[in-house]
Amino acid sequence: MFRRTKQAKPLAATYIEGNEAKLIRGGREYFDLLEKMILSAKRSIYFQVYIFEEDDTGKRIADALIIASQRGVKVYLLVDGYASKNLSTNFIDNLTGAGINFRRFEPILKSKNFYFGRRLHLKVIVTDVSYGLVGGLNISDRYNDTTEAIAWLDWALFVRGEVADSLARVSLRRFKAGLRVAPIAIESTPFLLTGAEHDCPVRVRINDWVSRKREISLSYLEMFKTATSDIIIMSPYFLPGYEFRKRMRLASKRGVKIRVILAGISDIALSKYAERFLYRWLLRNKIEIYEYQKTVVHGKIAVCDGKWMTVGSYNMNNLSAYASIELNLDVANEALAGDAGRRLLSMTETECQQITEEVYQHSTGWIERVLQRSAYNLLRMILFAFTFYFRQKE
Repeated sequence: MFRRTKQAKPLAATYIEGNEAKLIRGGREYFDLLEKMILSAKRSIYFQVYIFEEDDTGKRIADALIIASQRGVKVYLLVDGYASKNLSTNFIDNLTGAGINFRRFEPILKSKNFYFGRRLHLKVIVTDVSYGLVGGLNISDRYNDTTEAIAWLDWALFVRGEVADSLARVSLRRFKAGLRVAPIAIESTPFLLTGAEHDCPVRVRINDWVSRKREISLSYLEMFKTATSDIIIMSPYFLPGYEFRKRMRLASKRGVKIRVILAGISDIALSKYAERFLYRWLLRNKIEIYEYQKTVVHGKIAVCDGKWMTVGSYNMNNLSAYASIELNLDVANEALAGDAGRRLLSMTETECQQITEEVYQHSTGWIERVLQRSAYNLLRMILFAFTFYFRQKE
């Protein structure tokens, strides 16, 4: 049953009760749900994403947003100024002409050939302040199942309930930042779902150096510190910094079984070479490595002890930690986390190659090791240069 809350709750670092949640795999399942959410919206849509491309998938979602706006739904669409810079004037005019409030997230400095500043790397949609979808998927054919290829492997969390109010407020505040406009009100009152079947505590976690927030980083560090039995992580572009590696090593040392699912097929060769440079460290610390073989890994998810999980846009590297705006949802629900953990574990058994010490030694000669070290050092220099300014602001 539903009951209305007396007033909207403020943004909270604690868990919000009274939600339903479901883990959604990327591809057709995700985009069918996204389109349904948009077409079912009655009052408001808050939509923020890193990449919005003008391909078949992008046109499909844009058409749904236009239909929603034309029937009176207030639509606020925010895309990253760099990653979505190729959207055509005609495409944007079609959106704004239908009444959609469209903005690009702007960096600190930019020109035709230069871009410096934070990335709006989060991916979130909220409809009617009651339903939310948070994950790692951009709006592009790469993340969808098409006739040409299967989607990149990715995840999102669909939520229904009180936490959608917090997501809507985060999204609205981000959209209107820097605008000299009259206050924009939240259009509807959230509902609190009651009953045991809706007992899914969820909290919104943000990384953003301007707001001095590193909540997602702290969630991961807390996970490594408090885990008692096992952790399973899926992460692309896996380059954890010193603090993360220290916590991982200590967790493994006290007997926590840690598995990491990484890309076997990568869209960024430099990143994969750098990532493989860390394999020796992972193996030395008894951390199991699995390379996914069916498609590109883009999902960002972690499950701890089968009782807790986090899903969102955050990659385990310094770019996400210090130079991007990221958003994850943490879930403290044994049924949901346990199911997610079993799905990930099944992938390690059927869709991955385990990289043991023997496999690594056999497949990695001295030339590959030189290339891996070079890629690791080069990428560290790039990330350091990119994030140095942001670190000074913390």
